[in-house]
Amino acid sequence: MKPIRFWLPLPLLLTLVACGASSDAAEEAPVNVTPPRAGITATTAPAPVPTPRTVAAAQSDRPVSCAAQIGAAAAARRAAICRDVSPATHPPCNVANSCAMIDDEIARSCALFDGQGAPMQGCGPDPKSMEAAADVVRRYYAAIGAHDYATAWQQWGDDGRPGQSFAAFEAGFAHTRSTRVTIGRLQPGDGAAGSIYQPVPVTVESTLDDGTHQRFTGTYVVRRVNGVDGATPGQLRWHIGDAKLVRAPVG
Repeated sequence: MKPIRFWLPLPLLLTLVACGASSDAAEEAPVNVTPPRAGITATTAPAPVPTPRTVAAAQSDRPVSCAAQIGAAAAARRAAICRDVSPATHPPCNVANSCAMIDDEIARSCALFDGQGAPMQGCGPDPKSMEAAADVVRRYYAAIGAHDYATAWQQWGDDGRPGQSFAAFEAGFAHTRSTRVTIGRLQPGDGAAGSIYQPVPVTVESTLDDGTHQRFTGTYVVRRVNGVDGATPGQLRWHIGDAKLVRAPVG
């Protein structure tokens, strides 16, 4: 049975800002700014015709919707699970958001109610398991691949990546066209100072705007607080704590 819902504010970065109503475009500047002589009609420059290439470039920094990523029907099923498990008043369970954002809300909600009765239908692995830790890294790269840098940023915790502003984080992917991560074999993590540290070995492949292919190998260390009194829900969830990657040959 689903727990009783209550209002819980979502982190600011999960808020999807809707655009306002569009206004009429400004008039094109005239080709000839000198007042026309009698009998000669002043002309204006023709509006440029958008091409698929220019449209794609203009929209490349917008998050890709879950519906566009996996299809409308599959996205609708995922959004329905999200709405069913989320206790938030206005959860981001909308097919117009990225799949990573929807999956992150599902994982957040399942972790929030972990241990309070039977697991809710639609929840994935045990929120405390090393598989759930690996899912954080998967969501991180899924969000980057969808240009949803806000959701990627949150995989480092509620305050994002330590020592880096969100603007700098986002700018670091300005020329990344696509990215993919492969998770290696997981080994049990270690505990220290009230936290659990789970190593997640990865191979990361990316393609830049100019077609350059890159490959990196290394390890993410995913961390969570281990039931310490006073810990926040965000601290009790797995989040990325550190990453050590090195360039590898592209085979």
